[in-house]
Amino acid sequence: MEENEPRIFSGTSNPELTEKIVDYLGLTPGKVALKQFSDGEIWAKYKENIRGRDVFIVQSTMPPAENLMELLIMLDAAKRSSAKSVTALIPYFGYARQDRKDQPRVAITAKLIANLITAAGASRFISMDLHAAQIQGFFDIPSDHLYSSPIFTRAFQNKFDNLAVVSPDVGGIKLARSYAKRLNAEIVVIDKRRPEANKAEVMNIIGEVEGKDILLVDDMIDTGGTFVSAIDALKQKGAKRIFGAVTHPLLSGPAVERIDNSELEKLYVSDSIPLGNKKSSKIEVKSCSELFAESIIRIHRKESISSLFDIDKS
Repeated sequence: MEENEPRIFSGTSNPELTEKIVDYLGLTPGKVALKQFSDGEIWAKYKENIRGRDVFIVQSTMPPAENLMELLIMLDAAKRSSAKSVTALIPYFGYARQDRKDQPRVAITAKLIANLITAAGASRFISMDLHAAQIQGFFDIPSDHLYSSPIFTRAFQNKFDNLAVVSPDVGGIKLARSYAKRLNAEIVVIDKRRPEANKAEVMNIIGEVEGKDILLVDDMIDTGGTFVSAIDALKQKGAKRIFGAVTHPLLSGPAVERIDNSELEKLYVSDSIPLGNKKSSKIEVKSCSELFAESIIRIHRKESISSLFDIDKS
C-alpha cells in the first residue's frame, strides 16, 4: 500500500459498487469492521492506520435508516482517527425529496441530513443526480454533484433517427437537457399534478412525441406510479418505442410489477442502489463505478472534476 494513495471504505449499503470502484483504480478496499450489538446499535472501527490519509466512505443512504446512521458513525471514526480529509461519497442521497417547506409544520429533512453529515466529520460531499440540485447549498463543505447521463447515453448513441428526451416534470429539465445535448435530441416536458406523495396525475405534454422514440429520464423511481403514468400518456399521444433511464432504482412496493406490465421497452438504472431481488427482464443495470472512481482520483490529486459534471453551462 503506497503512502499517499487514497483509502476507500465501504459501508454495508452497497459493497459491490465499492469493489468496482477500487478495481477500476487498481487499489485494495480499505479495511473496516462494522457490526451491530444485539439491540441494533452500530459499531465501527478502522482496521488500518488512516492518519494523514485522504479517506473516501462509499455509502448510499436509502432506507432503512441504519444506512445513514452507519455513514455518520464511519465519518466520526475517520475524523477521530486523524484522517487528512474525509469525503462522504453518497451515490444515492436519501431524504432529498424533503428539500423545502412545501406545507406548514414539516421538516426540511435534506438540510437536516446535510447538517448531520457535516457535523459527523465529512470534509467533502459527492453525490450523483440529487433530487434537487440546490441541496448542494445545504452543505457548508465542498460538494460535487455528478450527472449520470454519460453512463446511460452510451446505450443510445447512434441508435435513433427521431428521438425525444422526456422529463416527467419541470424540475427534471436540467437532467433531461444533459441527455438531449449528448444525443442531439429534442426535449419534451410532462406537466403533472401530485395530489399526494407517490401519486401523480399527468396533466399535459409540452412538446411533440407523435411518431418518435422516447427516452424518459428521471433521477429516481420509487413505486413506479408516476413513471408508468407518463408512459401511458406518451403512448396516448402517439409515441413509438419508449425507453427509460433512471439513476436511482428504489423500486419499492409494486414498482417492478408495474414496469413489467407497462409498454416500456427497457429501463436502464444505475447501481447506486443494489437491486437485490428486484429483478425484471425489462431492467438493465449500468454501473456508475467509473464515474465515481474518476472523481476520487481527481480529488485526491487536486485536479478539476468539472468535466465529469456533464451540465449545460449556457
